[in-house]
Amino acid sequence: VQLQASGGGLVQAGDSLRLSCAVSGRTSNNYAMGWFRQTPGKRREFVAAVKWSSGSTYYEDSLKGRFTISRDKAKNTVYLQMNSLKSEDTAVYYCAVGHNLILTSLYSSSNYLYWGQGTQVTVSS
Repeated sequence: VQLQASGGGLVQAGDSLRLSCAVSGRTSNNYAMGWFRQTPGKRREFVAAVKWSSGSTYYEDSLKGRFTISRDKAKNTVYLQMNSLKSEDTAVYYCAVGHNLILTSLYSSSNYLYWGQGTQVTVSS
């Protein structure tokens, strides 16, 4: 399984950005895709996840309302729409695939097996 993340960049506070992550290779029928982010010296933190088959979505509470995760089955791509960006959203964003994850497992990076290369998002204030 390979993941290719894209869409990062330098934006100003209040702007929007959409990240994409294309998945290739064989996956199970029951997998989820997640977005995580990481800043230097800090652990990777959960942003959002979507269960591929059902489309059910899950968010870090503090990001609800600003970030939206979605998937396009035909394109095997997951998106992260980020609105009203703040300087504290600056991070490297990673997409990941996890198999057979129960609800509580979705939020932990250790439960995801495959990772994209990360895309830098920088929000200037």
